Amino acid sequence: MTVEEVLEIYEREIAPVKLSDDFCAKYKMYDNSGIIINCGKPVESVLFSLDFSEKAVDLAVSDGCNLIITHHPAIYGGISRLDVIKNPQARAIAKCLKNDVSVISMHLNSDVAPLGIDHYLMEAFGGTNPRVLCNIEGGGYGRLYKIMPITPDGLVRRVADFFKTNRFECFGVLKDRIETVASFCGAGCDDNTITFAIEGGADIFVSSDIKHHQIAQLVESGIAVVQLTHYSAEAYGFQEIYFKLNDKLPVDSFFFFDDRLA
Repeated sequence: MTVEEVLEIYEREIAPVKLSDDFCAKYKMYDNSGIIINCGKPVESVLFSLDFSEKAVDLAVSDGCNLIITHHPAIYGGISRLDVIKNPQARAIAKCLKNDVSVISMHLNSDVAPLGIDHYLMEAFGGTNPRVLCNIEGGGYGRLYKIMPITPDGLVRRVADFFKTNRFECFGVLKDRIETVASFCGAGCDDNTITFAIEGGADIFVSSDIKHHQIAQLVESGIAVVQLTHYSAEAYGFQEIYFKLNDKLPVDSFFFFDDRLA
């Protein structure tokens, strides 16, 4: 099968690139999703990796995978230089070209899809039937929802179990009974998401890469903050996408979990 045919399966089963285009147009954002590197070779096997990293490329080459599907774009902005001596991303790109490894990156479309990464972040906390903050036709981002009441100790155990990490931080005071959650995959903290959480009566705000003044604003508003690593906040959902696609692809596929970043 071709790289284009793999893209077609991903778009049909999970998230068309149009979701990213529509989200960026409505909310004035930028993305670079789709086929990033196409070496023109038939796809023999696929490696899924949240990040486009040199380690992921090395693993793909050693395991005979000639297509990598990432969440974070392999190339995000413009590239003016490819310095394989100083720049790991340049080395990763060069290794792909040298070894005929193609790359598909599915970023914001995978975040906002109905069964996308933001949805699975909610699901990991036990949420259903959310209010969604940012809506587009066929998807949305930012969720507020009820969960079965959980204690602070139970919350810590749940995070460790589902996200495969002990590297997370809690700020503010966790209520003895947590039952309303606002969650945003990736670096999803800004004025709009904070207002959404406050007005929705959230007990906790879950995201990653949160700035100090944002944490302070939430804590002052009586909402505890659970800050995951960016990797763990999204790897869980991306792996769920991999599980769904594994049976749909007519070639072998594998998932690379980078525990250096979880």
